[in-house]
Amino acid sequence: MPLSEESDAPLYFNRELSWLSFNERVMEEAQNQKYPLLERLRFLAISADNLDEFYMVRVAGLRTQVIAGMASISLDGQTPSRQLDKIRKRAKYLIAAQQTQWKQLHKELYAEGIKVKSALKLSDKDKATLHAIYVSDILPLLTPLAIDPAHPFPFIPNFGFGLVLSLTQKQTAEGQTQIRPTNRKPKRRVVVDDNRKALLIVPAHVPRFIRIKKSSSGKRQTFVPLETVLKLFAPELFPGFDITDYGLFRVTRDSEIAIDEEAEDLVRHFEFLLKKRRRGRVIRLAMDSNTPEHLKSFLIESFEAWDEEIMEIDGVLGLGDLSQLITKQRPDLLFAPYKARFPERIREHDGDCFAAIAQKDILVHHPYEEFDVVVQFLQQAALDPDVVAIKQTLYRTNEGSPIVRALIDAAERGKNVTALVELKARFDEASNIRWARDLERAGAHVVYGFVDYKTHAKVSLVIRREGGKLRTYTHLGTGNYHVQNAKIYTDLALFTAKESIGRDTGQIFNFVTSYSKPKNLERLKIAPLNLRETLVEHIEDEIAHARAGRPATIWAKMNALVDQNIIDTLYRASQAGVQIDLVVRGICCLRPGIDGLSENIRVKSIVGRFLEHSRIVCFGNGEALPGPNALIYFSSADWMPRNLDRRIETLVPADDPTVRRQIMNQIMTANLLDNTNSWDLLPDGAYLRRQPSEAEPEFSAHIYFMENPSLSGRGASLEMNKPSDLKPVSRKRKTKSKDVTPKEAVQEKPVQEAGIQKGT
Repeated sequence: MPLSEESDAPLYFNRELSWLSFNERVMEEAQNQKYPLLERLRFLAISADNLDEFYMVRVAGLRTQVIAGMASISLDGQTPSRQLDKIRKRAKYLIAAQQTQWKQLHKELYAEGIKVKSALKLSDKDKATLHAIYVSDILPLLTPLAIDPAHPFPFIPNFGFGLVLSLTQKQTAEGQTQIRPTNRKPKRRVVVDDNRKALLIVPAHVPRFIRIKKSSSGKRQTFVPLETVLKLFAPELFPGFDITDYGLFRVTRDSEIAIDEEAEDLVRHFEFLLKKRRRGRVIRLAMDSNTPEHLKSFLIESFEAWDEEIMEIDGVLGLGDLSQLITKQRPDLLFAPYKARFPERIREHDGDCFAAIAQKDILVHHPYEEFDVVVQFLQQAALDPDVVAIKQTLYRTNEGSPIVRALIDAAERGKNVTALVELKARFDEASNIRWARDLERAGAHVVYGFVDYKTHAKVSLVIRREGGKLRTYTHLGTGNYHVQNAKIYTDLALFTAKESIGRDTGQIFNFVTSYSKPKNLERLKIAPLNLRETLVEHIEDEIAHARAGRPATIWAKMNALVDQNIIDTLYRASQAGVQIDLVVRGICCLRPGIDGLSENIRVKSIVGRFLEHSRIVCFGNGEALPGPNALIYFSSADWMPRNLDRRIETLVPADDPTVRRQIMNQIMTANLLDNTNSWDLLPDGAYLRRQPSEAEPEFSAHIYFMENPSLSGRGASLEMNKPSDLKPVSRKRKTKSKDVTPKEAVQEKPVQEAGIQKGT
């Protein structure tokens, strides 16, 4: 299906380059003058951390393919080596832009009294203060490492960061080379060779930026980067030597884990793999651009990084550490505090989650509504004598998790607790092993799912005895059971007592715990069994509506769109006249706006104060969206091969009328109308920041959700405070069907109906 007979342009964007484009959008938020200064610094640090993980996983994977001689071809027809070449160029641009942005932010921070100074440029008084801190808090943790035949080059762990030094023997007053006595012959003098090398590794658990000054109010502070502290006082660690040259380096290692499907004990196997990960090969070696050439060569040889990514950085290495400069003592430089709401419907039942859910489904919209409601649901289940069983998936959670604590409490009280802990959750493997052992000690049944599938579904099932019968209460979400992430990730969570949902959820747990494949699922769709097929079937239905002359529309929101089969089906839908609006936060391999292929597909990305994480899809079902007959789902799955084919995922229908309105008329419409956090994807792959016109108000979906309560959680307060749903306004255009999308309505002013004013 070429774009045209003469065109060689690919049908798809490259996955890796699309991700880099997303990270560029994150980095560019550091330039957004509408954000407070420290929040802009946070975006810069996030973009640096993102790039680290990209190298640890994606670039490492491509390097492995090259080393293995694999000739796999990407969706856009590129070999692994060709992709690495393009990644190198884009990453070089991104890193340079990050450093430029840091220089600008450094000036602005300085003007606000948050000063970051090199240790070499401090006054004598400040150096004395710094030296006292160095002696008490840093020196005891330092281990100078000489490199010679008796001291081989040491192992430097992932993100290892430090100084490489060139040493020469000091001269005596008479001009003789200073010598050192040996134990064998006290009078014998041994001349030490010049040009020794040594390393000084930045110790863990020491702040990257050392504070040496702080005003009484805390508003004015002076920091010194740790690496310049080490450089200033390094001579004290090498008495008898002159340090002739310095260099600064940082390593990134391959952190992908290859699982042995024949492993007999999955937990022990993962413990072994985690230790092995620490020693993964160096995938990127970053060096300060001022490092002398002979020290650069020494590092490349020592790390055996001849064929790996070598980066010379003109600026700060490890920009992710800049997040340490973000201080709560400067609230004027942070986003105004935001207090999430607690669902009113549960308050109306005196905090009884089961009573509220039994009455009616509740959809919670995080972070605008508190994650505490999820915690309270499980804590109540743990304490309730009528609850006999709890089944829970754990993909990611946080240290000191109240979710895990509630499950432990329930198990210790004799309830039947089943915890499905996903050991393959990348970078959370170690903590998940700890949770699993804690749960097992409490008496919970802990299972780890499939070896070849990740369990990515977010599901909690509580079984309660009521009136002599068992009743199920189910929580299904798009986000993890992670208290901290729930404060910044936008996610949906449905609480329901519907028996059909409870029966389906029970089958999902049985599938993962016993390999008993679900039969006759009533409401839920799951990957890898029928989730993909359901999406394709609904897209095909919209194609049929368009060909029959009926309105045909699709709205979808996700983090990534990569799957070729889904993309090709969307292309066919566009060619049939289906109007498609996609909100894709990160990777998007679909090429929109191509005549004859995708002219009816529009793609945007939202990057702002909160991380867009919910997955939603709405099908018009023969009507223009938003419409009363629409088919509405939310999901734990992005539209990627790994999610649709190699993970346990859920696709959850929205049946309750209020929940349907909340998802379609509030959440999806607001996302499509947003014009302050949005970037439009162009046919050539570039992203253009959306700018409000003079005729329309600024509209931020994030601000709208912060200021307007969601529908399903309001209960009686719905009548007391009832803002209208967002209503896209129709405007004519040439299409094969008569539907209208919010893309058109952006030029109108429907947001005023919801109480949103320009500039909010």
